[in-house]
Amino acid sequence: MPLPRLSSSSFLFCSHSLQFQQKTLKPFLITAFSSAARREKKTAPSRRSHTTVSEPKEKSNSPLMDETEKVAFNRKRAEGGDKSSTRTLQLKTRKLNPVNTICYVQILGTGMDTQDTSPSVFLFFDKQRFIFNAGEGLQRFCTEHKIKLSKIDHMFLTRVCSETAGGLPGLLLTLAGIGEEGQSVNVWGPSDIKYLIDAMTTFIPNAAMVHTHKFGSTLNCGEISDKDFKVGPFVLVDDEVVKVSAILLRPGFSNGRQNKTEDCEILNSTDESVSSFCTPLVSCSQNSLGRVKAILKPGDISVIYACELPEIKGKFDPAKAQALGLKAGPKYRELQLGNSVQSDRQNIMVHPSDVLGPSVPGPIVLLVDCPTMAHLQEMLSLESLNDYYVDYGNASQILKSVNCVIHLGPASVTMTGDYEKWMKRFGGAQHIMAGHGVKNMEIPILKSSARIAARLNYLCPQLFPAPGFWPFQPSIGFLRKSVGMNKDCSTTSFESVPAENLLKFHLRPFSQLGLDKSGIPSALTSSHIVTELHSEIPEIGDVSRHVSQFWDASQKADEMTPCKEEHVMMVEEPWMNEAICKDSSNDETFDVSGIQTEHSESESDLPSCLENISREDMEIILLGTGSSQPSKYRNVSSIYINLFSKGSLLLDCGEGTLAQLKRRFGVSGADDAIRGLRCIWISHIHADHHTGLARILSVRSQLWKGTPHEPLIVIGPRQLKRFLDAYSRLEDIDMQFLDCRDTTEAAWGALAARSETGGAANQDFDTSLFVSTKMEKYWKRMPGQVGSLGNFTVLKRLKQVLLEAGLEGLTSFPVVHCPQAFGIVLKAEERINRVGKNIPGWKLVYSGDTRPCQALIDASHGATVLIHEATFEDAMLEEAVAKNHSTTKEAIEVGDAANVYRIILTHFSQRYPKIPVFDETHMPKTCIAFDMMSVNIADLPILPKVLPFLKLLFKNEIVPDESDEAPLAALQQLN
Repeated sequence: MPLPRLSSSSFLFCSHSLQFQQKTLKPFLITAFSSAARREKKTAPSRRSHTTVSEPKEKSNSPLMDETEKVAFNRKRAEGGDKSSTRTLQLKTRKLNPVNTICYVQILGTGMDTQDTSPSVFLFFDKQRFIFNAGEGLQRFCTEHKIKLSKIDHMFLTRVCSETAGGLPGLLLTLAGIGEEGQSVNVWGPSDIKYLIDAMTTFIPNAAMVHTHKFGSTLNCGEISDKDFKVGPFVLVDDEVVKVSAILLRPGFSNGRQNKTEDCEILNSTDESVSSFCTPLVSCSQNSLGRVKAILKPGDISVIYACELPEIKGKFDPAKAQALGLKAGPKYRELQLGNSVQSDRQNIMVHPSDVLGPSVPGPIVLLVDCPTMAHLQEMLSLESLNDYYVDYGNASQILKSVNCVIHLGPASVTMTGDYEKWMKRFGGAQHIMAGHGVKNMEIPILKSSARIAARLNYLCPQLFPAPGFWPFQPSIGFLRKSVGMNKDCSTTSFESVPAENLLKFHLRPFSQLGLDKSGIPSALTSSHIVTELHSEIPEIGDVSRHVSQFWDASQKADEMTPCKEEHVMMVEEPWMNEAICKDSSNDETFDVSGIQTEHSESESDLPSCLENISREDMEIILLGTGSSQPSKYRNVSSIYINLFSKGSLLLDCGEGTLAQLKRRFGVSGADDAIRGLRCIWISHIHADHHTGLARILSVRSQLWKGTPHEPLIVIGPRQLKRFLDAYSRLEDIDMQFLDCRDTTEAAWGALAARSETGGAANQDFDTSLFVSTKMEKYWKRMPGQVGSLGNFTVLKRLKQVLLEAGLEGLTSFPVVHCPQAFGIVLKAEERINRVGKNIPGWKLVYSGDTRPCQALIDASHGATVLIHEATFEDAMLEEAVAKNHSTTKEAIEVGDAANVYRIILTHFSQRYPKIPVFDETHMPKTCIAFDMMSVNIADLPILPKVLPFLKLLFKNEIVPDESDEAPLAALQQLN
């Protein structure tokens, strides 16, 4: 069959290196055309040119396919040349209503259940929306609670760090992908926001960040004198409906003496000896003139935001207007709007004060982020706050009455006596305590995904353990209604409540001024979810018991299995043995409510590496299984490889990875997991695979602070290093970087050669995957990494780290997706069983994002488990080619061609909200991944048996969601 004619606009490329094994893979020729190609063919039928490339075949270990049996992919995307035309990303323009009918401030409970990020605060007006702080998970939270990000006008950061801004990159990319031209938003932050922007420009288009604004004094190499530090207030927004101003808050310091707070250190040294990147929080230096300067790190500066609504005009008095010679009509309206008018009957000007009653001061809300005791000492003396205190000045002064204060600082600061005395200065203001530690919540913030997790846990707790939420333990300090209970304070009380998810404080209409708890979600219990599940699927109880029998029978078989001699083979599925499993029969299938589970594998199919395998050997925890952007049910890519006592690894680290770890292990358990990380490996530079990395690195640095430890090794594409280098100016991330190219098979060979010879070895990087294209030139012009002394040293350290983790090797290999996209192979060391037999180590392969390609097949040969992306269903082959992703069938065929034992499919398009579309008949050794799914290596023989039961759980929901296809398509173009 001849190759189809393709127009140049379809960007399809057929490579000789993308071949499959003929014996195990059905020949398939991708004849997909993009929509642009089809349109061009209709309008220009005589055109014959195309970009299909056919190269001579090369030698391969597997049989070559027929000349026409080649796999198409988007060459321009693989080479980085498919970027959409430059978007203007215009700001939204709205016609404001000076007389707002509705206005409230609301707590967005991001991080409330996981304590991984700062909560956000939502300020709502009829025609304007503001969000304060954008920690990881904000985008997913807004999707869950139907808060439209496209309506947001301004975003404000109280600090510039991963805790408050970890969700900003993904949010900007999502906005940029909305509509034909994309959208942007005003982003405000103190001067150190510059470092965040510099880091984000390494993977986000500049157009998405042109509306970023900084305020306050610019740090000059981290040093700024006391008199040069401008506190503010800085007016950021001042329109008809609100005035938003910012007051800067820095850590306090003393003149040449140790500060009383343990978070502050004074360094008695010259300027040259003080490094702004190694001080714990803030320090001082004294120059030759004896002038004290503060050494501030980027990220040290915090912000207090004041949101002031205009005053409410007094009631209009028609009688006074008539007495001043005015006729009823438009002039009445002008006076109510605050404009003076000419009297109709008298030669005078009539002013609003002549006809309006007394005005009511506009409501005021303060957002206070005081992160440390060092900041508190400075805040207590801030003169910029004097106008808001009820105990400041004299009776003749007009002071601003604050209605609500939202406290974002941690409980370790806000529960101190000094802080509570300061809170009293706002009189009768309502205080909302929203910082970490104020209220540990076992109520999940993302109820949709929590409901799915509970249902999966009921069906199969072995693969879906219960979430690691901690018990509800309200802090004693916040059970009291006032600070009068504190022995260090006076008996004067004030209103203080712990923040709850979606708690509101109404500002307009004035009649509703105050707290509103009606929108707070109700508690979600597992028992309620299970009851709901039983009413929906009555047979689910029997199904759950049947699934559990797989593990019960397997455990019994292990207990009855003697130590193995070399000639004895372990039965792969011992629960099928008649002597063990009471439910087995002579039939080939076992029927539970119409579910057919076939057992076609033979005993010899069990890999030798699984012989007598321990449950403490390796576990795969899929933290995020979605693509592109977080959704209600699936987070973006992240895989936690648990090696138990030998540590752990992360493969990709999308936004929200930290929160997922805390949902899986609990707060303290997640901290232990992060401490135990051996390395983090990132497949490529697209945002959905690495925007959670900075938060993980920052938290790990804090956890190890003050304890001897080694920097964490991060392996990723070269562009990632530029991001991390730029970001390290903002936060301490304590890592060493290796290019993925440093960990290819060729690079490891160069390391071995260099170790033997003691000299340099040239890295001969194999570019055959990309043929004679721009991609090959791209790889070749990148400098060899192994030849550099620094990377050679890190590579040697990685080798040692792997040995300590029980791994024989970690090898990266190029795949077909975008420039510098990689997959990874992890190979465990051999082990010795109880009778002294050498057992080969397991082999795990992760594809990253890719089209099917020979490099992946070769790397996966004989793998114990292949984790392969399956972004699209089989019917969406054109989209898979255009985006350089794989379909479900293609992923399975890659596994079949490589003769892998088990396949786990992941990275599903968000058009499949709960479960992807798949054909179960082609999946005898395959399973579908879900968020929080935990696959122990000892359970691999059982894994495919569970798939039919998972399908039953979602029998009414295997329907694609087309609602977000347009923004997703635009977002993928930006990526």
